[in-house]
Amino acid sequence: MLFSMAYEVTAARKRPQRFEELVGQDFVTATLKNSIESGQTAHAYLFSGPRGCGKTSAARILAKVLNCQASSGEKPCGLCSACTEIAKGTCMDVIEIDGASNTSVNDVRQIKDEVLFPPNSLKYKIYIIDEVHMLSTSAFNALLKTIEEPPPYVIFIFATTELHKVPATIKSRCQQFHFRLGSMEQIKTLLAQAAAEAGITADDEALYWIARESTGSFRDAYTLFDQVAAFSGGSITYEKIRDKLGIAGIEQLNDLCRLCAAQNTKEALLFADTLLQSGVSVEQCISNMVDYLRSLLFIKSGITKEALLGQAPERYAREVKDAWTESQLERALSLFLQLYRDVRYSLNPRYELELAIEKLCALSSRISNEDVKKAVDRAARLLTGADFEPAPSSAASGGVSAPAAANQSERASVPSSENKISFRRFPQNPPHAASEQPLPAQENAAAQPAAVSQAAALAQEPAAISQPAASAQSAAPAQPAAQVKAQSVEDLKDKTVAALGKHKAAVSAALSRTQTWLLSGSTLHIPVQTAFEQNQLQSELALLSQTVSGLWPEKLQCSVELVLPREQQPEHEEIPDHVRMVRDAFQGEIEKIEVKQPDTQSAVLQGDNGEDESL
Repeated sequence: MLFSMAYEVTAARKRPQRFEELVGQDFVTATLKNSIESGQTAHAYLFSGPRGCGKTSAARILAKVLNCQASSGEKPCGLCSACTEIAKGTCMDVIEIDGASNTSVNDVRQIKDEVLFPPNSLKYKIYIIDEVHMLSTSAFNALLKTIEEPPPYVIFIFATTELHKVPATIKSRCQQFHFRLGSMEQIKTLLAQAAAEAGITADDEALYWIARESTGSFRDAYTLFDQVAAFSGGSITYEKIRDKLGIAGIEQLNDLCRLCAAQNTKEALLFADTLLQSGVSVEQCISNMVDYLRSLLFIKSGITKEALLGQAPERYAREVKDAWTESQLERALSLFLQLYRDVRYSLNPRYELELAIEKLCALSSRISNEDVKKAVDRAARLLTGADFEPAPSSAASGGVSAPAAANQSERASVPSSENKISFRRFPQNPPHAASEQPLPAQENAAAQPAAVSQAAALAQEPAAISQPAASAQSAAPAQPAAQVKAQSVEDLKDKTVAALGKHKAAVSAALSRTQTWLLSGSTLHIPVQTAFEQNQLQSELALLSQTVSGLWPEKLQCSVELVLPREQQPEHEEIPDHVRMVRDAFQGEIEKIEVKQPDTQSAVLQGDNGEDESL
C-alpha cells in the first residue's frame, strides 16, 4: 500500500535547526554558544518567554549540539543519527514531557527513577519539560534534590510562558534565559521567505497584516500564513484577506474617518451600517479603528516607519490627518480603547459603536477640559490684572473724543434693554473704603463705548490699579542684583510662603491657606477666612510687610482682611444660573442684580442701517 508524503505545516517546516536560525534571540544564542565552547554547560536551564518565540526549538538545538556525533562545536551537523532523531522527536535519550499533562508527584517520581540509568547511545540524557509552571507544588518539591545534584550525564531544560508561577527554589537551581517576541519586520521577512519557498506570491501589505496579527509570535504568524494561503489560490493580497476574514480595510477606514472629520454624522452612521452589513463584526471594526487611529497619531508625531504603521504613510487620507490634532487623536484613541473593553458587557455592542462614531464626528469642535481650564484661568487673570501691563499714557489718560463722549452721554440717558449685572472682585477695596457705592454716570458711560471690546473693558480697571505700582516702581531705589524679585502677585505669594517657612512655620502655613492676593497701589490685600488667622497674621504684620517688600520691586504695606467663604455669605434669594456660573468661574462676589425693563426710547438709538446700537 502506497502512502503519499504527508503535508507539513509551515511552522514545523521552518522550525530552526541551528542557533543562527533563532531570530531575535541573540543574547540567548551567544550565551549558550560560549558555554558550550568553554565546556561550562549547566545541569539545568530555564527558558521563559511568550508563546511561539523559540523556547522548545532552542532546547532541541541545545540537545543536538551536546549529542552530535560528527561535530564538537556549537553547530550540529544535522546529518548524524542523533541529530536526525532529535529533530524528528524519536530519540530515546532526549525526553520531551508536557508539564500540563504530567503534573502529579507520581510523574516526577518516574523521572527520578529514570535518571539513575545512563543514556542508551548518546552522551547526555536530556529532559525537556514544556510548560513547567503547570506542575503541582508537590511535584516541584520532589524535583528539587534531583535538579540540584543530578547525575553528570543528565541535563534538565525547562520551558515556561509564565515565569512568575515557577517557584523560587526551582529558579535558583537553573540558568534562566528570557526569550523575546519578534518584531514586525523580522516576522515579515520570514513570511516572505516561506512564501517564496512555497511558490506563493504575497504583497507587503498582506504580510504586514499577518505580522501585526501575530503580535510577535513566530508560530502564530506561520499558522495564520497557512490559513491565508489556503484560500488565496497561490496569490496572497490584502484585499483577499479583507474580504475572506471580514476586516475593515484602509480604504473603508479612510472613508469613514473622512465623514467623521467633516462632522457628517448621518453619512458616517450609514457608512458604518454598510460596513457591518458586509460581514465585519463590531469587535473587528473597533480593533481596526484602534490600529488606524494609532497609526494616525504616529504620523502626527513624525513617525513614518512602515513596520510600525502596517501601511505606507501615503495610504492614510490627507484630509483626515489634517483635520485632527494630536490631542484630539489621543482622545479618539482612548475612546475606542475603552469601547473595546466595555463592549463585551454591553447590552448591544452595535449601539456602543454608533455612539463612539457620533462622538468622533464631534471631535473637531470639542474643547478639552485642559482648554477650558486655561481659558478660565486666563479670564480670571484678566479680571485681577495679573497679566496686564500699565496702559500707554495716551490710552490711559487721553479719554475719549467729544463725539464719542456725546454718544455715551446720550446712551447713558436711555435705559438699557438688557439685564445689568454688577460684580465686585475679591477683595475690591481696603477695609476702610466704602463697600458699596453707586457708580457715577460718567463711569457707566465710559464703560460702554461701542468701539471698545469686552476684554478692553475688563482690562480698564486692572490697568488703572497696576499703573500706580509701575510709577512707584520707577521711583523706588534699585535693589541688589543678587536678590530674586517676584514676577507677579502669585509668584510673590509663593516666595513669601517659602521665605517665612524657614523660621515662621505657623505664619507660612496661614499664608498658604489664604485666597488670591490683590495689589492696589502700594497696599497688598491678603484675605483670610477665619478670625484666628487674621489675628495671627496681624501680630506679625511688620515682619510680613518687610518680607514682601524685599521680594517686590517697591515697598509694600500689607493689609489682612477677613472675608467669609462663599458658603457662609448670605445668598440672594434667586440667582440666575448663568450669573452663578460666571461668579464661580471668576471667584467673584455679586453686589447686586439689577433688571431693567426695555424702554421704547431705545428705538432712538437705531442707526440709519436699522441696526440696534443700544448696549
